[in-house]
Amino acid sequence: MITIIDYGVGNLFSLSSSLRFLGLENRISGKKEDLVQADRIILPGVGAFGDAVSKLRQSGLVDTIKDEAAKGKPIMGICLGMQLLFDKSYEYGEFEGLGLIPGAMKPLKGEIPASLKVPHMGWNSLRFTEKGKKHPLFKYSLEGDYVYFVHSYYGKDCDESLLAVSEYGISVTAAAANGNVMGTQFHPEKSGAAGLRILKAFSEI
Repeated sequence: MITIIDYGVGNLFSLSSSLRFLGLENRISGKKEDLVQADRIILPGVGAFGDAVSKLRQSGLVDTIKDEAAKGKPIMGICLGMQLLFDKSYEYGEFEGLGLIPGAMKPLKGEIPASLKVPHMGWNSLRFTEKGKKHPLFKYSLEGDYVYFVHSYYGKDCDESLLAVSEYGISVTAAAANGNVMGTQFHPEKSGAAGLRILKAFSEI
């Protein structure tokens, strides 16, 4: 059973539908017991970091997520959900994240060429690091697979956790992992066959 965390942020039903398409049992829940009983946990998210992390803390699930991570349970963050797993973000201020993946979220603006638009939105290809090539999340993936992004901030200071990057004027963090905790900046559930392969792989970790 995969539990998709419902804390008032994110397009939960397209993710749930993608998992069902793969024949994977899943539920959308904001209940602590459903996270504890789950075999795997997905933390989704869209919007601004500060608002999302506030809602997540108000849900009372932060300690549960950390506890389940400490037990070795596979946990995956998607888009803003991945960002929340990092130490902090500088989106409209400075906000503490869950601290499960070392690094910080910094703005793309000012880092990428001025000719490129922010947010980074649309399809982009993946380039795997040596760690990413060996990581079980990408065991069904191919170098150069195209996936769908929508974001204005990206992970920095996370070289040891880096699994994949995409080029958008600079090398942008596309996926990162720290032990059993992992995240994708892109949306697997919106990334066609390439995204489904990643969700399938996560279900087998």
